[in-house]
Amino acid sequence: MYLGLDLGTSGLKGVVIDDDGNVLAQESVSLVVTSPHATWSEQDPESWWQACIDVIQQLQQRLDLSKLKALGLSGQMHGATLLNKQGEVLRPCILWNDGRSQAQCASLMAQFPELIERSGNLAMPGFTAPKIRWVQENEPEIFDQLAFVLLPKDYLAYRLTGLMSSDCSDAAGTLWLNPQTRQWDDTLLAATGLTQAHMPIVYEGCDLIGVLSDSAAKLLGLPQLPLVAGAGDNAAGAVGMGITNPGQGFISLGTSGVYFTVSESHKANPLNTVHAFCHALPNRWHQMGVTLSAANSLSWFAKLVDKSVAELLDALEDSELTQTNVLFLPYLSGERTPHNDPLANGQFVGLTNTTNTPAMTLAILEGVAFSLLDCQNALDSAGSYVDELSLIGGGARSAMWRQIIANVLNKRLIYRDGGDVGPGLGAARLALLGEQQSQGKEIEALIAEYCTLPEVLEVHEPNGVQASYYEHKYALYQAVYQATKGLNDALAQLSS
Repeated sequence: MYLGLDLGTSGLKGVVIDDDGNVLAQESVSLVVTSPHATWSEQDPESWWQACIDVIQQLQQRLDLSKLKALGLSGQMHGATLLNKQGEVLRPCILWNDGRSQAQCASLMAQFPELIERSGNLAMPGFTAPKIRWVQENEPEIFDQLAFVLLPKDYLAYRLTGLMSSDCSDAAGTLWLNPQTRQWDDTLLAATGLTQAHMPIVYEGCDLIGVLSDSAAKLLGLPQLPLVAGAGDNAAGAVGMGITNPGQGFISLGTSGVYFTVSESHKANPLNTVHAFCHALPNRWHQMGVTLSAANSLSWFAKLVDKSVAELLDALEDSELTQTNVLFLPYLSGERTPHNDPLANGQFVGLTNTTNTPAMTLAILEGVAFSLLDCQNALDSAGSYVDELSLIGGGARSAMWRQIIANVLNKRLIYRDGGDVGPGLGAARLALLGEQQSQGKEIEALIAEYCTLPEVLEVHEPNGVQASYYEHKYALYQAVYQATKGLNDALAQLSS
């Protein structure tokens, strides 16, 4: 058996697979995000470790984990976990959806014009490097103690093994890695006052990095398993869905929304806010468009009206509503693709006395689909076109939402078995690949054997009946952002 641990924003999930790659069990524990100030988003790394302990205990009640052969990790990208020389956490982790470092992004771009060429990406508040510049300028007493910077899943690896490690898919999202060389770049590190001494060793995602320490194995009740480097959540999700070859792609409808395509080389297109990163497997790269609040938009609204997400979707289906004059911009945490605007606001437009909950729910589903169309247009401009897309993530469970996205993107969407397992399955597959590779087996043959596409559950072909409706509404969606951008900036200054 092989264990994959996926450290997400809202929870940590554990997935166990057998030697054939079949899912045997999965368990999860919720996590809490704090926002002490506007645009801030933080988590306590100790909560990750406690969640890891709890998930493994839950799995042990279902399976004999003494039979595990290897462990893999995936996790939310970009988070800045800061440690001192003793390996102690200096402050809460600044997460991927934290927008406080907008000014630091601007200064980095102005002072280091080579940043775009060397990293292949724009400086965005979500990335790790601007966060460190913010700490340097606003918390100098923390920066002076800084000895190591780890990404969230790599902090778990450190707690499990005592080793400082990362993988090139996750590390590419820091702005310190050169995706062409797949290693840290000294010039990029120097831009934020760091050197390679502050950084973990970078591996390919399926490389073994070490074994569980004596103390961790005893605490968790596990054998001293080998651990692979793992992957950022989206690259791990791709491995879990068998999206490993150029020309393949998927959409993830998690807290954020991701439009992911695989390429045979590093294809940077930063001016269109395309993220160009390394894949978790050797000799592969990927491009992403990211919308920061996908399924989170629906969860936010459900909480606001004191309903569950399932109740909202059921009420919409019962209403038989397929069109609405209500428009929603899902910018609850700012937006990346295509705006790179941490101050963008979520908005409902077109509300009247007769507006009801189903109309607002439909507007949210459409708004997230339009944000994914923004991503698709940006990726197309980067030469990352795909004919069809697989879907993963919690939001993908809604057949209605899947069809709306197919209609808006005018793209064939395939909902596959295991789509709700996602990155955790990918982490477990990486563990399997690493353990098999350590026995002398060739990695490309292993990828072909184990990283297969899951069974098709449902296919959604685009329905052209409402094509003119979506086309017109998408134009309004784009126009509303442009028309209100100045107001959003003013409101942000007012609240600060």
